[in-house]
Amino acid sequence: MSTETRRFMRMLVFFDLPVVTKAERRAYTVFRRFLVNDGYDMIQFSVYGRILNGNDALEKHYKRLVDNLPPEGSVRCLSVTEKQFASMKLLVGLPLFQEKAIKANQMLLF
Repeated sequence: MSTETRRFMRMLVFFDLPVVTKAERRAYTVFRRFLVNDGYDMIQFSVYGRILNGNDALEKHYKRLVDNLPPEGSVRCLSVTEKQFASMKLLVGLPLFQEKAIKANQMLLF
């Protein structure tokens, strides 16, 4: 795939899981660990995002997400282009380390 045809996207996962019983807390922990180990970054509490390279990767990671869903709760998935994600405005607070923009003169090519 050439660099001209690549379309970077973001997959955002929003979840609200019950944590009353010990089994529910365990399901929450297992799901959250899956997200972190699969390359998702925490954007806010219960909101995780992952950068993807095209629709093939989007479909692959969507299937992995579905295969690792917890038995209860609410989990939502939204995919947006990198341009749409970059237009998001931070209204209160400071950006996370992962969100800091990298300028062209900061990039190293090997």
